[in-house]
Amino acid sequence: MDLSFSDEQIAVRDTIAKLCEKYDDAYWLARDTDGEFPEDFVKDIADGGWLGIAMPEECGGSGLGVTEAALMMQTISQTGAGFSGCSAVHMNIFGPHPLVVHGTDEQRNRLLPRLIRGEDRTCFGVTEPNAGLDTTRIETKAVWDGEKYIVNGRKMWTSTAQTANKILLLVRTAPRDEGKKPTDGITLFYTDFDRDYCEAQVIEKMGRKAVDSNATFYDNLPVPEADRVGEEGKGFYYLLDGINPERILVAAEAVGLGRAALRKAVAYAKERVVFDRPIGMNQAIQHPLAECWAHLEAADAMVWRAANLYDSGKPCGAEANAAKYLAAEACFKACEQSVMTHGGMGYAKEFHVERYMRESFIARIAPVSREMILNYIGQHVLEMPRSY
Repeated sequence: MDLSFSDEQIAVRDTIAKLCEKYDDAYWLARDTDGEFPEDFVKDIADGGWLGIAMPEECGGSGLGVTEAALMMQTISQTGAGFSGCSAVHMNIFGPHPLVVHGTDEQRNRLLPRLIRGEDRTCFGVTEPNAGLDTTRIETKAVWDGEKYIVNGRKMWTSTAQTANKILLLVRTAPRDEGKKPTDGITLFYTDFDRDYCEAQVIEKMGRKAVDSNATFYDNLPVPEADRVGEEGKGFYYLLDGINPERILVAAEAVGLGRAALRKAVAYAKERVVFDRPIGMNQAIQHPLAECWAHLEAADAMVWRAANLYDSGKPCGAEANAAKYLAAEACFKACEQSVMTHGGMGYAKEFHVERYMRESFIARIAPVSREMILNYIGQHVLEMPRSY
């Protein structure tokens, strides 16, 4: 497989890199300190039409593939924006995918252009405290009252809910034990995040302070039938359509963050002089950084392999999961080594690598754990018995 990029893809990368120049490490450190959402950054992305990079042209998007979207997100992360920059726009790029694939023409024409222009901002309501990774056990319910659905329940780790006005919301419309499969009876909505019926409570967390994460609560939220995506009870399967693109995007972002950390470490190792020699002359410094480079590049190759398969309409579950696993591990290792290369100054915020380190945990934990990825590969690739 040819891993080189086309002229169009290189243009995407270079244009995004240019746009990000004014959003330097000092900018992202300030956002990490004050917790303010990066509105000016998101506006620049939206004004350039980049939120619609992978959305249909007839809805105002660019109609490009996951490859281009992943390249864009990797570039944002690699500039030093990390997951703070990526998460500010990530949901608007990959989140509407079930709507693109399974929505009606009326829904796509009504909803997607506003997302692409940045007029709407969406969040994602899936994870619940009593379900965790077992999505079939979600408890948030929607009941049809003859005119509309009424939603009650709660979600966890709903990012950008403080600024969103829309939500992609997964609910139960039938009990788990009434379907042929546990995955039946789950329905997907794309609807208003109406604060008369919805509450978002910020979760204080380790990193990425600029992009809020929330516990969200739904108290008799009315949802019109026109906001249901696809058939009632089939929402779990629609959600699956967005899983592989999300894995690929997160993997690309993780590689970008790892490269940013490695760049900082290499520069410091060349400049820092101890015992009358740059510390980068020491193999104890140099070899771990070289190893980080190798791991990041290997993960990067898997990212583009997975993206190429997806854009070609071929199965890519194994590759997308492997890319996410490899990229998360390589990113974490690069960030950790960057902190250690800086020594005591790696612990100081002014050198930025401690921020990278804190953000690197995200890709290891979400949107799926390392263990569940290995479960998937063990069962579906190696054809071993299900282990959980």
